[in-house]
Amino acid sequence: MFWPMLAIALGFLGIAVLGVLGIRVFVEAQRLGRQVTHTTQRINRAAEDLERAATDLARTGETLR
Repeated sequence: MFWPMLAIALGFLGIAVLGVLGIRVFVEAQRLGRQVTHTTQRINRAAEDLERAATDLARTGETLR
């Protein structure tokens, strides 16, 4: 009777560990997603600034020399 109870306890413990690790992976994936979103917004802002600067430069006819 000892071995079946030990097997059940170890099985439950294994499932609990996998659950905790799964939750940690989920939280980190959400954090990574937020970082990617934030970085994408910053890149888009920089691209818009660059486009605006290029348009202004083309309008004035100045060169970068």
